[in-house]
Amino acid sequence: MESTNIGSTPKLKLNVKRTMLIGFAFFGILLLWQVYDSWCPTFLTEIFMDALGTGEETEVQYLVGIVMALDNLAALIMLPVFGRMSDKTKTPIGKRMPFILLGTLVSAIAFPFIPVCFHYSNVAGVISLMAIVIFFMMMYRSPAVALMPDITPKPLRSKANGIINIMGYLGGAFATLAGIVFVLTDYLGTGKTTWATGNIWAIEAPFLIASVLMVASALVLFFTIKENKLERELRPEMERGEREAQSVDRVEEGKPLSPANRRMLLLILAAEVFWFMADNAVGTYFGNYVMYYVHASSQTTMITTILMGVASVIGFAVAGFLADKIGRKHTMLIGLSLALVGYFAMCFTAEGNPPAGEYAAFPWHLYLVYILKGFGMSLVNTCSFPMVVELATGKKVGQFTGYYYAASMGAQTLTPVLVGLVIFLVPDFGWRMLPIYATIMMGISIAIFLFVKNVKIHNVDTPKGLEAMGDID
Repeated sequence: MESTNIGSTPKLKLNVKRTMLIGFAFFGILLLWQVYDSWCPTFLTEIFMDALGTGEETEVQYLVGIVMALDNLAALIMLPVFGRMSDKTKTPIGKRMPFILLGTLVSAIAFPFIPVCFHYSNVAGVISLMAIVIFFMMMYRSPAVALMPDITPKPLRSKANGIINIMGYLGGAFATLAGIVFVLTDYLGTGKTTWATGNIWAIEAPFLIASVLMVASALVLFFTIKENKLERELRPEMERGEREAQSVDRVEEGKPLSPANRRMLLLILAAEVFWFMADNAVGTYFGNYVMYYVHASSQTTMITTILMGVASVIGFAVAGFLADKIGRKHTMLIGLSLALVGYFAMCFTAEGNPPAGEYAAFPWHLYLVYILKGFGMSLVNTCSFPMVVELATGKKVGQFTGYYYAASMGAQTLTPVLVGLVIFLVPDFGWRMLPIYATIMMGISIAIFLFVKNVKIHNVDTPKGLEAMGDID
């Protein structure tokens, strides 16, 4: 790879304040997803059990998986479309902002009606509203995430991605706190989910909080990030970043990817599919796993989420510096391996058997699983997205962002169906198949990712320590 010695020129520095403001986009995304993943699979489980007249939750998990997959299938198709559309859009407020504002508005309006439909046992309403939310969040997601690489030089994107992920996890923390205050298992314990027996605010409040905070985060983004102005001001830094890109071959505007860069892109995306299949399987079904297999209170899942969030924030904070030392590939391999260890440990969880009317004790090692998962996947998420958009020219950032999220959503389309079918078709193992599945998928991901080339820039004077964080004024 061609390298340029720029030791005599001013060092590239990350503008932390601006990056944190961009992170409000990710704040809204993770806030909504945390509520969605924590509550919607259980809503579907309960409503399908009511509709089919069965008392066995394992018999309906394949239906839960199909619904979750259908929503994600639409997202799989639309993510690259919206990414490419935003690349080509020109408006007075920028190319990303129109998609962000419209996606936020519709999602925020529709989201609180999901628990209302569940409360009144409206299967069609729950499924339709979930589909609407997913579709418009995809309109929001690719353009929102593309904002960071739009105005961040390529060598600084791992550090910037760590910061916006921290902002995202702050959003997830709000959702987690709501899950501790409003306990789903207490609501379900009131009997059949109708107005007469259940307190609707126990399930409605987290969705309302998520919608309000999501709108607030989008407004902060709109009033503080002026896309067109920043694009003009940062053009020299962005051009320098192109010269220092961590790709096998130089990426040039108007030219196709070289064979080596194309191979690198395909390997990253293939590995990404499998690590998201592992991670999303546990993320989607963990609430049901705790309630129906461990037989513990749903509050314990919120505690694991808090621990995972703390571990993730630590991971996001150190990942960029670690990537500078050993390269993004090896940083990600450490993260994937830690997650693999966590999923493997989860395989040894015994089924809970509490006395009637009580909750079982939550297995302590599941806390460790979520700490390893949180820290490990934060290393992966910090470095993987910059590796993909590193291969894009400035005019194709949204398109490559769409590729990245299409791979993740493709995994999330397949995983709910596969896990639900596995649990249904292997009744002797049932819920024990969840961690086994995650362990296998993560092992495949690591095997693929080993073939990705580790590219590091040499002869480039990169700022270190606090200096790398740049100007926060």
